[in-house]
Amino acid sequence: MLHNSFIFFEIQGQVNSMKHVDMIVKAPHFYTMQGEGVGYKDGVAMVVNGGKIEDFVPLDQIGDYQADEVLDMDHHAIFPGLIDAHMHTSYNILRGLAQDVNFWMMYGLQPFHNVVTRDEEEAGSKMAIIEAIKAGTTTLGDYDANMDGVCTFIDKIGARGNIAQNIRAAKRKVYKPGELYEFDDDMGEEDLKRNIELYDKWHKKGDGRIRILFGPQGADFASPELLLKCQKVAKERNTKLHVHVQQGDRETYQIVQRYGKRPTEFLKDLGYLDETLIAVHLTDCTDEEAQTIAKCGASMIVNPASIGIIDGIVCPSIAFQNAGGYCALGSDQAPGNNCHNIIHEMKNVALFNKIKFQNPEIMPAWKALRMATIEGARAIGVDDVVGSLEPGKQADFIAINLNVPSMQPVFTYPMRNIVPNLVYSARGSEVALSVVNGKVIMKDQKVLAVDEQELIADAAQYVEGIGQRAAKEFFEINGTNAQYMREDKL
Repeated sequence: MLHNSFIFFEIQGQVNSMKHVDMIVKAPHFYTMQGEGVGYKDGVAMVVNGGKIEDFVPLDQIGDYQADEVLDMDHHAIFPGLIDAHMHTSYNILRGLAQDVNFWMMYGLQPFHNVVTRDEEEAGSKMAIIEAIKAGTTTLGDYDANMDGVCTFIDKIGARGNIAQNIRAAKRKVYKPGELYEFDDDMGEEDLKRNIELYDKWHKKGDGRIRILFGPQGADFASPELLLKCQKVAKERNTKLHVHVQQGDRETYQIVQRYGKRPTEFLKDLGYLDETLIAVHLTDCTDEEAQTIAKCGASMIVNPASIGIIDGIVCPSIAFQNAGGYCALGSDQAPGNNCHNIIHEMKNVALFNKIKFQNPEIMPAWKALRMATIEGARAIGVDDVVGSLEPGKQADFIAINLNVPSMQPVFTYPMRNIVPNLVYSARGSEVALSVVNGKVIMKDQKVLAVDEQELIADAAQYVEGIGQRAAKEFFEINGTNAQYMREDKL
């Protein structure tokens, strides 16, 4: 009979009990990220119940459990689901249109971004989210102006969202180099109101998978008064601020011209550098400024490929971490980075810092993996539920297929090479399974809740119209890519 979640069997006068659970995961390798390293386990199975990890059980004892679903991942390694802490998924509709240019935001992106509609942006977002999930991301840190549709889509596919609504008072237009932004305070207040509405509608919804943050675009895009209003609202709601901080010399110029100080000093004097702040990029920060931000309790998100392509800069994440700060990885946006793939970012953060410091021991693979999992979770404030595989946390995990050329051969002695192969060799297609809250959301490179080809076709229908509407300003600006078009180089 069924009693207290145990099934009892009486055999020849003896009573044996078998515990009933939702899921058992069997695999030869588990990387739990517990402790200070990667938390490697073998010879065990992972037990999942009620959407949470219940235990790791030796294989010779797993017969004590009966599960509704048994995942036999016999040639796989299990990792926590990856965290993409900073994304602009709506920009995905403009993939590849703003690389290889100086003054990226105004001369590269803005002519196209000025003309896209909400429907076009939402079509781009869906493709970006699918791309990220297929590459192992289970927590998506999206950040843009119209986030209700993104929350709806993330909820539908069963992923986890850490979502910020963009709050901006700077008028949307193409500014010339050296031109100060024009502020519209009413626009900024309306954005804050919409962020509050998004919080009220979506925070902790979707079985707790969706959390809402507050997203001032940057110190250069809002007045001090609006920045402080956003901080007050976030603290009252026990959530975080997701803010671009000193994201380039453009921002530094704007803040110095307005307030006579660099952005880090400005934000510190404003009382903004504390544990509520998630500081994105720090592109134009010195090591000392990055250390100041870390020591004040804020966290950081570094976007290696995006800033490498946009600015040719390696952001000071090493200095930030050395000062005791937590740092997550982000993919940013497709017109700069060109993809949403945190496996890609693990390699880039390791590679770029090795080159920057001319030291092959800087940022080893295991540290990059921690940035994509437990350290990233701590940075964005979700380590209470995800980031590592341990009893009591939500069952967010991925299975990496080891029977593919990019992961072979597999050594376990005298050293294990699975983590280096994942970070330096994998492409994303090695992800065979993604699970969130104990539910499979992607299997064999197919996101289960949607038709990927329909989403691709939906986005494709908008391309010609966007190009036609953007063309006049694109050629008038005559940026690098316009010149490349005239010279038959694209």
